[in-house]
Amino acid sequence: MSAMNGESAVALRASAISKRFGDFQAVDGLDLTIRQGECFGLLGPNGAGKSTTLKLLLGLLTPDAGRIELLGLAVPAQARQARSLVGVVPQNDALDPDFTVAENLVVFGRYFGLSRRDCEAKVPALLDFAGLAGKGGASIASLSGGMRRRLTIARALVNDPRVLFLDEPTTGLDPQARHMIWERLKQLTARGKTIVLTTHFMDEAERLCDRLAVIDRGRKIAEDSPQGLVRSQIEPSVVEVYGDGLDAFCARMQGVPGVQRIERVGETAFVYNRDPAPIVAAAEQAPGLRYLQRAANLEDVFLKLTGRDLRD
Repeated sequence: MSAMNGESAVALRASAISKRFGDFQAVDGLDLTIRQGECFGLLGPNGAGKSTTLKLLLGLLTPDAGRIELLGLAVPAQARQARSLVGVVPQNDALDPDFTVAENLVVFGRYFGLSRRDCEAKVPALLDFAGLAGKGGASIASLSGGMRRRLTIARALVNDPRVLFLDEPTTGLDPQARHMIWERLKQLTARGKTIVLTTHFMDEAERLCDRLAVIDRGRKIAEDSPQGLVRSQIEPSVVEVYGDGLDAFCARMQGVPGVQRIERVGETAFVYNRDPAPIVAAAEQAPGLRYLQRAANLEDVFLKLTGRDLRD
């Protein structure tokens, strides 16, 4: 991750932004400050306001209230100028199937006013970055999902943007493709690019983000580094217990020293604690139970802050 300090220049600042659609408050007084050269994550359940927030930050929607500055430019008043300095990777790839891989890059670069010659000169480096060297003449239909996603990221870099917005960049990809995209994104922050990322994958946020904000119902409910959120928001240890006799086990755990909180989800009990030893010992003495002991992580924080109920 990129080195950060309190004096880092600000790439993006949103102050008390709000957006309502009819009776639905999508974004509600949101404040964000994103520093140059960091990867900043937006986490939240479905309907939390993440995608609406991205559209507001890019000037694709006008806020009902609040102020936005992107690279020192007022948004949406100077949104066109600001968007010329950024790259966007939407949830859907939206590559043109009528063009080859290389032509998709060239045509997209032309939208930014780059000459065809300049665009064509960028193609080899962009394809190499995306792990698609030698694929310039290939059709879009011939690419795997991971290849298309990497090409979409490369396409967003054709104008050498200072800030890159990514909306759920690895959804639907296999583990190999996800890891390759993570490595490419780490290379970008190492080169000083600023990344604004939305994701549903907690491991992705932990690996990539210098800082992140958890958003729910349009409001920011927590903000820190991934490690900082785990330290401040959740107990350090979790023992997951499941199997026959779970009700009796949970009753025995009430009041046990070190047990902070027990959550039941279906046939599993999550025992959040500061000392797993007595919990593990009790689970081992119950022949019908199985258990998994682990350190608490960002997913535990997310579920504590936003709840375990499904969001549609």
